[in-house]
Amino acid sequence: MRAPVLLYACFGVDPRRWSQELRRALPELELRLWPEAGDRGEIDYVLAWNHPPGFLTQFPNLHAIFSMGAGVDRLLLDPELPAHVPLVRMADPGLAVFIKEYVLMRVLHYHRDMPAYEQQQRARLWRQQPPLETRQRRVGVLGVGQIGGSCARALAELGFEVRGWARSARELPGVTVFSGAGSLPQFLSGVQILVCLLPLTPATRGILNAELFVQLARGAWLINLGRGAHLVEADLLRALDSGQLAGATLDVFATEPLPHEHPFWLDPRITVTPHAAALTRPETAVPRLVENIARERSGQPLLDLVDRAAGY
Repeated sequence: MRAPVLLYACFGVDPRRWSQELRRALPELELRLWPEAGDRGEIDYVLAWNHPPGFLTQFPNLHAIFSMGAGVDRLLLDPELPAHVPLVRMADPGLAVFIKEYVLMRVLHYHRDMPAYEQQQRARLWRQQPPLETRQRRVGVLGVGQIGGSCARALAELGFEVRGWARSARELPGVTVFSGAGSLPQFLSGVQILVCLLPLTPATRGILNAELFVQLARGAWLINLGRGAHLVEADLLRALDSGQLAGATLDVFATEPLPHEHPFWLDPRITVTPHAAALTRPETAVPRLVENIARERSGQPLLDLVDRAAGY
């Protein structure tokens, strides 16, 4: 059996660390770095990110397409994405850890009234804010899959009243889970901090909108780590102006990088981070990739397959 050939085609991502880690973990692998692809017919696998539409059609003998990111919405937007080739999302355990840290950081930031203290500091005002116990704070997590479920459990372990919402029913220790579109109003009722970790699908595009915001507790906080297209930006600004929302943390945006003139940059009610809540790291991501290559070559089912109809 010849050595497997993997093409690294992650546009905008420096290949050096990935090359080192892949060659260390799978020395028999023949690794090619785009644009040095060689004979296109010899490519067995592509590790892809941010490729142009139609790019993958030039490799006629692909056995699998591996996404560098956990989200595959960009790949699925490619109208020429080969329909017969298995598509695999990135299940990097390091991503889950980083996102959980970020969620805990921002939920606790809001829970302990840090925005009020920051405002007081600017005004040189010495005033203590009586803290709530975590059990008095209702936190909702939109999307409780592998990563969202980990975040919801961690919040529950801190004593928060945690609700989760998912497309299909599931159980999480310490978390009240609602499922299906019909249960969304019940899930949202009284939520004071809302965390969005949904995949981007036709059903979830624009879900963070005026209709949703008004169902939250007045003065709620929003944390969006899903995709920028989940958020209707004008509705967020109106909800902030009306006081329905007190503030928001946004790590993802409809246009990235966020344009220099965008109003979010200078709005004191909004915290902007540059899609940095979690970054795929080759040290933690490569072992799963190597495992999947071994499984494919031995005829075993691939792990972390994308359901193209569902969008994740």
